[in-house]
Amino acid sequence: MTRGGRGFVRVGALFAVAALAASGCGGDGGERGPRTATAPVPGVESDGSASTAQPRLPLGLTEFNAQLLRPAGSRPRAGLGPSPARFDAVRRQVSALRPRYLRVVVDWLRVGADPTGTPALSLPQNGCVRDIEPCAAFDGVRAQLQAAREQQDAGGGWEVVVVIAWTPEWAALPPRGCERPGTEPRARAITAEGLVAYRRLIREILALGREIGVPLRWWSPYNEPNHPAFVSPQRAACDPKSPSLAPAVYARFVRAARAELAAAGGDRRLVLGELAGFRGPSERATGVGEFVRALPDDVACAGAVWSQHQYVRPDGRQHDAVGELERALDARPCTAGQPVWVTETGIGGVEAGKARASDAAALRRQCRAQYDQLVRWDADRRVAAVFQYTLRDDPLYPVALFDPGLTRAWPVYDVWRVWADAPGGGGRRGSAPPAPPSCAA
Repeated sequence: MTRGGRGFVRVGALFAVAALAASGCGGDGGERGPRTATAPVPGVESDGSASTAQPRLPLGLTEFNAQLLRPAGSRPRAGLGPSPARFDAVRRQVSALRPRYLRVVVDWLRVGADPTGTPALSLPQNGCVRDIEPCAAFDGVRAQLQAAREQQDAGGGWEVVVVIAWTPEWAALPPRGCERPGTEPRARAITAEGLVAYRRLIREILALGREIGVPLRWWSPYNEPNHPAFVSPQRAACDPKSPSLAPAVYARFVRAARAELAAAGGDRRLVLGELAGFRGPSERATGVGEFVRALPDDVACAGAVWSQHQYVRPDGRQHDAVGELERALDARPCTAGQPVWVTETGIGGVEAGKARASDAAALRRQCRAQYDQLVRWDADRRVAAVFQYTLRDDPLYPVALFDPGLTRAWPVYDVWRVWADAPGGGGRRGSAPPAPPSCAA
């Protein structure tokens, strides 16, 4: 969710990420399942293991603007007001992608800044990106779940994966250890009081899902715990050889989430990791393998699936963070062979603050590099889903599918579209669809 020092992009009063779920389930009495409620999760069997006969790589999406997630032609409703025509044009293109999963990131700092721990899950957003128009207001997490419900009713898929990020200042421990200059309290380790409120946040999100009729099966306890923007400090001393503090911090979130979801009952599954794709340990960050190796057994063994973030460079020379995660998982008996979701990927200006090159040749290279990476993941039977990170470019981290003004889709959109349009919903794993013409040199 962050690459380097990148943080979340402001979308109205909330932050949206700037650093990216198809069978539904019940189990929350009162929830109405989507049309795919009885279908198996592609690539993941009921026990969480990777299936051997998989359809082509299932796709997911991370997006924060609920207005962009709605089906085309949707009418204004409570919490989802009118929107410009440009939104409806993009909605048609987004709906055509038919994502299997929708990753909903809950910024706890913004929705839970009240020391009572009462989350503001309907906090209004202006629907811009860094105040760039067009804008279309919506009511926070509530509206995101409402949009998912509309898509589920319209055609299935869009199973929600809940991800929690950041900590309210009142729930954070004081500064300590090796921190980056300007570190904010939102990144610091959580207090005991904060963990009580964290469990309350999960209960409130579950209740909102029941109210709207969106099954909430998949839960990621915390975003990018190996990144100093989300857990700080990573080490007591500014030395890559100093043991990482992050796994112990993350373990507290996982145990609290597991206990709360068990108490709620129903089919609830943990997505572990959400790891930033660092090439290796550094004085202020924890490497992927390093993080996995340091987790306590009860935490490492608790997930149904693991998740990794890996962005794509136009030259194709990105670090294989997914491969590193797989090797680390295989070194532990209880995680060997577990499926992996790539829950954030994208291409463009993949270095924080760097603009997307938008000349024709550069856009073709971006298109081809993303296509080539999807082909590699499609051939890896461990990779059970890949999520595009956002629809609309944030000028400070432009890795999305559309420009900030929603005037055009970048050629890389066609890569995701050919995957969605492949015959039979994707064909078989390892048999990739042809690259779109927009990727041709």
